[in-house]
Amino acid sequence: MSQELMKAVGLYNYLPIEDTNSLVDAVIEKPVPTGKDLLIKVEAISVNPVDTKVRAPKDRVESQLKVLGWDVAGVVKQVGPEVTLFQPGDEVFYAGSIVRPGGNSEFHLVDERIVGKKPSRIDFAEAAALPLTAITAWEGLFDRLGISHDQARNKGKLILIIGAAGGVGSIAVQLAQHVGLTVIGTASRPESMAWVKEKGADHVINHYESFKPQLEAIGFQNVDYVFCLNRTEQHWRNMAEVIAPQGKICSIVETKELLDLTLLMDKSATFVWEFMFTRSKYQTDDMIEQHHLLNEIAKLVDQGILGTTAAEKLSPINAENLREAHRLLETGRTVGKIVLERF
Repeated sequence: MSQELMKAVGLYNYLPIEDTNSLVDAVIEKPVPTGKDLLIKVEAISVNPVDTKVRAPKDRVESQLKVLGWDVAGVVKQVGPEVTLFQPGDEVFYAGSIVRPGGNSEFHLVDERIVGKKPSRIDFAEAAALPLTAITAWEGLFDRLGISHDQARNKGKLILIIGAAGGVGSIAVQLAQHVGLTVIGTASRPESMAWVKEKGADHVINHYESFKPQLEAIGFQNVDYVFCLNRTEQHWRNMAEVIAPQGKICSIVETKELLDLTLLMDKSATFVWEFMFTRSKYQTDDMIEQHHLLNEIAKLVDQGILGTTAAEKLSPINAENLREAHRLLETGRTVGKIVLERF
C-alpha cells in the first residue's frame, strides 16, 4: 500500500528570512500514530520566537525537510493504541515538542499528554495563538515562581512582567491579574503600553529606563516577583535592584552574558528558568501537567476570563505567509501573536 502524502512548510538550509529558500513548500509522507500519539488535522498555527531562533542562519544542511511550528489547533483524526484521553473528532490545541517535527504541516503527530481540549468559544486561529505562550506563562507563574492560585494569599503582592506586550506577556498579565496580584507590566511604545493596560495590567513602566525610580513614582519600593520575557542580561541589574528580600525572579530568555548571581545573595532571592519544552523533551514523570493546564486555560477562555492574544491572521498556511510571519516577528515590534489558518 502506498504511503499517503501531505503538504508541509519547512527548510533544508538555514538562511536569512529574506531568502525565498529560507522556508519552502513541500509534499512529504503523512505520519501514522503509534503509542500515545494523536494524528491531528492541522487547522491553524501560530509563530513564536523559537521558530525564528531554530530557523536562523547557520552552517548546516538538512537531508530531509525540517518542519518548524510549535503552536497548533486542529482536530484529532486518528489515535495510537495507548491513547486514553482523546478520540477522533476532538478539537484540540497544543504546543508540541522541540525534539519532534513541528506542526507546520497538514497533519501532525503529538503525544496526548501535552494536548488540551480546544476552547469552544473561539475559532481555531484564535486557539492556535495560545498554547506555547499559555504553557510558558502558567509554568513560569505557578510552577517556577510558586505563585498561589488563591487570590486571598496574593493580596498586596506585586509582580513585574518585563516585555508584557508579547505573546507570553499578554497571557501572563491576564493570569497574574486573575489570581489577585498587582500587575506592573513593561512596554516601550504607546501601542504596546495600551495593549498591556487592555490585558489587565494595573501599571505600565518603560523597560528602557531604570525600574526603581519608575516604581517609586507609582508608590512601590520593590516587587515580590519578576517574570522576565525580554533580554535577561539587559535587565539583570534592574531586576536585582527591585526584587524584594526573599523574592523570586523567573526568565524565559537565554542570556548571551554571564549573570552576576551575587547581586541576589543578600536578599536571599531566587532565580529560576522556565522552558516550556522541558517536560516533553525529557519525558518527565509530570509531563501530563501540560494536558491539565491547557484544559484549565480552555476553561478560563470559555468563561471569558482569558482572552486570545491573536493580533494578526494570515491565510493560507504556506511558505510565503510563514516567511512574512517570521519577518514580522524578527522586527521585535510585534504586539500579540501572528496566526495562520488553512492549508
